[in-house]
Formats: sequence, C-alpha cells, structure tokens
Amino acid sequence: MKRITTPLNPEIIQELKAGERVSLSGVIYTARDAAHKRLVEAYLAGEKLPINLENQIIYYVGPCPAKPGKVIGSAGPTTSGRMDPYTPLLIRELGLKGMIGKGSRSQEVIEAMEEKGAVYFLAIGGAGALLAQKIKKAEVVAYEDLGPEAIYRLEVEDFPLIVGIDCRGNNAYLEGKARYRLDT
Repeated sequence: MKRITTPLNPEIIQELKAGERVSLSGVIYTARDAAHKRLVEAYLAGEKLPINLENQIIYYVGPCPAKPGKVIGSAGPTTSGRMDPYTPLLIRELGLKGMIGKGSRSQEVIEAMEEKGAVYFLAIGGAGALLAQKIKKAEVVAYEDLGPEAIYRLEVEDFPLIVGIDCRGNNAYLEGKARYRLDT
C-alpha cells in the first residue's frame, strides 16, 4: 500500500496506477452535487469561492451527524456520477487534482483528468463507519445551510482508498472486468 499526503502534487499523481491501494493522510474537502452546483455557479458569476481547490481532493460524502465524543458520523462515499456535470470545470479551471467516491465516471471527466493530471480514488461503499474512524477533524467551511451536504474540511489519517482512474485514463473498473471476463 502506497502512503500519500495532501495536497497532491504532479509527481505523486504521476506515480499512481489504477487498481493500486493507497493510504491518504492530510486535508480533504467534502462536496456533493448541491455544493458542486453552487461552486460552479459562483465561479461562472465571477464570485470569490469559499475554498481554494488548487491541488486539493474532494470527497463525495454527506456525513451523518457526529455522536457524542465522535468527530463525525458515518462517512461513506456517494455515487460520483452525480458530480460529473460539474467536475470537468473544477479540474480544468480551478485546479482540482483528486476526487474520492464510488462508481464510474463520464468520458468528459476522464478527459479532463488526463488533460490536467488528476486522479479518481475509490472508497468502499458500505464502510462509512470504518472510514469515519480515519477522520481526525471535521469542520463546516461553506454552505452550512446544506446540512450534511455542506462543504467540510476534513483531516484524515491513513484513509484507505483504491486508485479508480489514474491520470493516464487507466480505469480499475474496466481493467477488473476484463481480467475476470469469461470468454465462452
């Protein structure tokens, strides 16, 4: 397992390969579709954004409320495809370098990743309670009115991920299917 830290830099991104397991530590941000829509609308309107996405990672999650004594509630990934209409702009115009979610991505997202050197990580769906244990600090930094879909700044330690799509467009989903396909 490869250990990486944020913010992501081009050298780290170039080393990552689809299907590779990684352990991520550092700061990441959360955002789901409502927050993505607001970020893109604000950018297109020429407004100052509430966070700087340059070389950052967005985790597609709407965490559950924290129980007493806990940093955060269950924090499992949501389906990434809902962010696909907004993601190419965030990569190309705002310097986003990483995304964490589950499920496949559109061709437009993959092309933007290849063009700008970004990476898509997979978090295991259904493991939200386990993933929450890897979150050491959580604070809302934007769009508080969205509740669990607000943008959070998370500090993570040894957050377990798989490289889903690397910066060359290699795709663990497609490679996995091809590896286990039975030709009859």
